[in-house]
Amino acid sequence: MQKEIKLVFYNQGLRSYIEVDLCRECPRQDDKGCCGFYSPVFYSSDFAYLLKSEPGLIDKILQLNNLTILDASVTINNRIDGESYRCYFHSKDGGCLLTQHLRESVCRHFVCPGIAWEQEEKLYPWKQFFAQLSDYEIELNNRIASRLQEKGLTLRDKSKRSQFFEELLAIFEQETRILPDFFNKQPAREEVVITRQIMYGQDWPL
Repeated sequence: MQKEIKLVFYNQGLRSYIEVDLCRECPRQDDKGCCGFYSPVFYSSDFAYLLKSEPGLIDKILQLNNLTILDASVTINNRIDGESYRCYFHSKDGGCLLTQHLRESVCRHFVCPGIAWEQEEKLYPWKQFFAQLSDYEIELNNRIASRLQEKGLTLRDKSKRSQFFEELLAIFEQETRILPDFFNKQPAREEVVITRQIMYGQDWPL
C-alpha cells in the first residue's frame, strides 16, 4: 500500500537528528523494528553533551552489566528478546527511553532504507548535511580520543574516570570552539512529506 511519511530534519549542530512519523507504526510490526538489531555506542562527543546536560545518565550507563568499554567509547550491548534482540533503551510501550538529544549519532540519524529519503532530489542538501556531520563526528571523536590517550586516560581505568571526563569536556570545548561552515548552510528545521510503498513484516527492510 502507498503511504505518506512525514520526516522532520533538525539542524542542531552536533545533536542534529531526523524524526520519522512512521516509526510509531513500524512496518516490521515486531514492537522493536531497528532497535532489535543495533547496540548503541556512545563516543566522546556524546559524553561531552551528557556531561553538560544529563550527567546522571553516564553513571547509569557505566553501571549496566552488558557493556563493551574501550578507551573512549562504551557500547551498550543489546539483549536477547525472542528470536532476535532488543536495545536496552527500547520500551515495548513507548519506543526509545531517551529523548533525541540524549541518543548517540546512529540513533539520531538513522532512517530505515525502505523510506529511502536520500533518493528525493529536493532532500539532497540534507543528505549532504548528514554525511558531512557523520564525517565530522568521526574526526572529532578520534581527535579527542587521541588527546586523552596522550594524557594516559582511558575509560577502562575506573580509578581515573572522573579525571577522564573532566579532561574530555575541556578538550571537547577546545576542539569545537570553531565549528565547520556546513552547519550554517541548512535551516534549523525542515518538514517534508514523501510517499512510499509500504510492506509489512520482515519484508520491510531495515
